[in-house]
Amino acid sequence: MTPTRHGGTITATDGAAALLEDLQQALGEGPCVDASRDERPVLQPDLAATGTSRWPGFTARALEAGVAAVFAFPLQVGAIRLGVLDLYRATTGSLDRLQLAEALAFAEAASTILLHLQDKAPSGQPLHPQLAEAVDSRREIHQATGMITVQAAVGLAEALLLLQAHAYSNERSLIDVAKDVVARRLRFAPEDDHHE
Repeated sequence: MTPTRHGGTITATDGAAALLEDLQQALGEGPCVDASRDERPVLQPDLAATGTSRWPGFTARALEAGVAAVFAFPLQVGAIRLGVLDLYRATTGSLDRLQLAEALAFAEAASTILLHLQDKAPSGQPLHPQLAEAVDSRREIHQATGMITVQAAVGLAEALLLLQAHAYSNERSLIDVAKDVVARRLRFAPEDDHHE
């Protein structure tokens, strides 16, 4: 995570978690984004009751995926932001003291693992291969955004919004749509409806 953008998912425990991480990347909203931006945990024990006003697009899809509660913990060491650990569950309710302590311990362990991976990056490579994969996916998104600025005659911010909107409205991952743009299978023309 950067201070304002989802950097990419390093790993997800299951399909629902991967879907929700990709959704947050596509929408630019969700508990992961807020936890990273605000540098503090986001504890959402009842997504259906309160999530819609906070993250309308994310909440609808999360509920469809069977997620009832979400807890996001920023991974950082001092001022260095490494990412966010998102935990999802199918039942509503707050974390009890033991669960919260375990979640914080997992976040600390994840931070340690990320730092260890980076420390073990092969000589001559700026990132460990597992970390580089997440960064590479962002490169394709940036490249697609640049191509859309030319195709649709818009600025970078609007181009990214067009890419995100297309991914969301077609229920596709942001990276898959970006790959289609880069491969020239999808084009965004000026002032059209931006569909294939």
